[in-house]
Amino acid sequence: MALFSFYNVRKPRQFTHKPIYWDPRREALEERICKVKREMGVIPDRPEDYKPAIRGTFVEGTRHLKKSKSNGGDVQNRLYRNMRLLLILAVAGVLFWYLFLK
Repeated sequence: MALFSFYNVRKPRQFTHKPIYWDPRREALEERICKVKREMGVIPDRPEDYKPAIRGTFVEGTRHLKKSKSNGGDVQNRLYRNMRLLLILAVAGVLFWYLFLK
């Protein structure tokens, strides 16, 4: 009977697709043809084409995120402020324990 081990965990097998035949020139040509047809209006636009237009609209639609962005707040700044708050709370907790509970 085998025991369960946390140290020798097997990784799952990865799916690897090996195409039988792939022509990059043909794929690029088809992409250019689709792009020209989209510009002419023959076929409708794809949702992927709207990605640049959508990016950033959520931030512009909310007051608090727009204020944070205009103040120069980014992920690094927010992380720094959160870590500083946790450090202050930890020091206050240790002082409370030392002064009142000990």
